[in-house]
Amino acid sequence: MKVKRSIVIAATPEHIWPFFVDPERVLQWSITFREFQFVGDQKSGVGTRLYIEEKASGPLMKMNFEITEWVENERVRLKMISGAPLKSYEQLWTLARTGSGTEFTFFEEIVFPLGIIGQLIGSVGQGSSNRFVAEMQSKLKSLVEAKSV
Repeated sequence: MKVKRSIVIAATPEHIWPFFVDPERVLQWSITFREFQFVGDQKSGVGTRLYIEEKASGPLMKMNFEITEWVENERVRLKMISGAPLKSYEQLWTLARTGSGTEFTFFEEIVFPLGIIGQLIGSVGQGSSNRFVAEMQSKLKSLVEAKSV
């Protein structure tokens, strides 16, 4: 299952970036995350470990992630390394300057186990995932634009 959605936020990437890397701020807009915290001493860059609890359409998932891509004020990629009964799970959050602010693109790819049955589960969840992402982006836009004024 893949979800990709973009929204323009009337702010610079520098104003948005703290909402990508400060656990308290991430929890303000990422409505499916119940926990988002660093594991260990590293708090930035590739190799940073995260513990995330996420409640979307199914049961609460308790997962460990690693940041596999980090370009400050541009992009961060999270890859699940353990925890959930998923084959794989990645999120990529990108920022790109536009004439009217910054385009925030949220990309998520989840691969379910069980072959064709997993694909069917993904198809069923696609609609709710798209709605969650739209709501998260709208919430982030409101939070950032309120702080940028």
